[in-house]
Amino acid sequence: MAANQLYYFHVLILLSAIFIIICTSANADCQYTVHVKTDPRRDAGTDSIISLSLYDNANFSGGGVVVKNLESWGVMGPGHDYFEGGNLDIFSGRAPCLAKPVCFMILTSDGSGNKPGWYVSFVDVFTANRQQHFTVAQWLAVDEPPYSLTVYRNKCGNSKTMNISEDVPLPLSSVV
Repeated sequence: MAANQLYYFHVLILLSAIFIIICTSANADCQYTVHVKTDPRRDAGTDSIISLSLYDNANFSGGGVVVKNLESWGVMGPGHDYFEGGNLDIFSGRAPCLAKPVCFMILTSDGSGNKPGWYVSFVDVFTANRQQHFTVAQWLAVDEPPYSLTVYRNKCGNSKTMNISEDVPLPLSSVV
């Protein structure tokens, strides 16, 4: 009788361990908070749709978090005009956790709207007691140097990145 109870006790412990592993896997949701500073210079703001991609390595292995419309994560309140000159805009949302801290960012403007050029000062990303600061200090515009609507910032500690092409989709953990 005691051996039978011990067997069921071990089965219960094993099932509990499996449940805990499943619940705490890499696919668990994390809270991401993002601060975006638009430069105060003249015409620095934009009405374009802005997307943000975050990765925990510069090779994009293991996927990442992609927010197709960053304004959808906006927390500044109803009627706030995001990405205007001098603004420090705050965004927050949940997405699958990355295995390591965020260290690579892709920030993209779709170039639409009134005055689509946008001068970004910096982007800060906060997750679970960690912060990553990405200095941008450039235009995302087709009519201002460096004449690109996308900026890449690598703080992963290696300079090698895969060849990024708009024709090749990046692996994603989450697209929101």
